Amino acid sequence: MGRRPGEFDLIARHFAPLAGAERVLALGLTDDAAILKQAVGQDLVVTADALVAGVHFLPDDPADLVARKALRVNLSDLAAKGARPLAYLVCLSLPASIDEPWIAAFAAGLGADQAEFGIAMAGGDTTSTPGPLTIAITAIGEVRTGEMRRRAGAQLGDEVWVSGSIGDAALGLRALRGDGMPGLAPAARAFLVDRYRIPRPRLALGLELPGDGIAAMDVSDGLVQDLGHILRLAGCGAVLNLPEIPLSPAASAVIRADAAALDQALSGGDDYELLLVAPPELGAAIQEAGMRATTPVRRIGVLVEGDGVVLRAADGAMRRLARGGWTHF
Repeated sequence: MGRRPGEFDLIARHFAPLAGAERVLALGLTDDAAILKQAVGQDLVVTADALVAGVHFLPDDPADLVARKALRVNLSDLAAKGARPLAYLVCLSLPASIDEPWIAAFAAGLGADQAEFGIAMAGGDTTSTPGPLTIAITAIGEVRTGEMRRRAGAQLGDEVWVSGSIGDAALGLRALRGDGMPGLAPAARAFLVDRYRIPRPRLALGLELPGDGIAAMDVSDGLVQDLGHILRLAGCGAVLNLPEIPLSPAASAVIRADAAALDQALSGGDDYELLLVAPPELGAAIQEAGMRATTPVRRIGVLVEGDGVVLRAADGAMRRLARGGWTHF
């Protein structure tokens, strides 16, 4: 293990080059705060997520991929809100095992995603810890005044939509843990692992969707559990059609070999797809937004009287999941 520099040397070498942009005055990370220039007619949207080694990523995951996941899970929240990324802050609690090469790779991962998503570092903090590596990121975006998309607002008869594919990340984590997937092709395994390690925040779709009439959030803790948050605010239930839930070819291959993997895919979390609930008359607009954003979207169910999520199989059989999804405590 290499020697780690002091806090201020570490910041100057690896994080100051990431700081600041046209509207983000980070002052070279030499001050206690930064200045964000707010645009006229825009609201600021703020979100935060913390990732802990051994809980949200594996301790031996590559540092650059850990950085990208930590940033992207926050960008996914901004996507659900319909917000454009502006700035972020990162707080690192570093155990003694983290050396300077790891930090350099971590910063490089942040830099790559800053360039891809048009976001700038505005500051943060570093500290040591006797516990596991912990990364806490606060992301700031902007949306037209009064148009932030919320979880609330869904009603009986609204349709449930989801972007991309569901369950890849949960099955990718299963593959990384060596939890038996006999016969899975190497390319399929690599695809699932990649989906776990590097989420795809659906920012383009979030910006293209209609500003009104859609209740939305991202799928972080499992499709069924996250839909439940929207349902509780709406005071109703939902029926999801299992054949309509989008699965990748790799996930489908796992489920053909192990039928129990379907429940894992629906409850495992880490998908970071967008979950949308909207009245039927917005269906065409959602599909058109998906085409403009080159992001597939699929209608998978409808809100009904009752509570919770019921799954309807191709033969019409109805059931509920025993476990809805990931819980933090």
